[in-house]
Amino acid sequence: MAKLRKSTTDKVIFGVCGGLAEYFSFDPTIVRLIFVATAILAIGSPVLIYLVLAIAMPKY
Repeated sequence: MAKLRKSTTDKVIFGVCGGLAEYFSFDPTIVRLIFVATAILAIGSPVLIYLVLAIAMPKY
């Protein structure tokens, strides 16, 4: 299993969604769509969670 880390090859902003997709073996597009849907529907605080993960997840 891959380690949880930011993606250096499949990133749009910080590489968090790409890293999560790699870790859970999902398509990165699906992870990004889930993030956008939760941000639009305001379920929890996805932007805050994304920023925390961007700071906490290692790059490599």
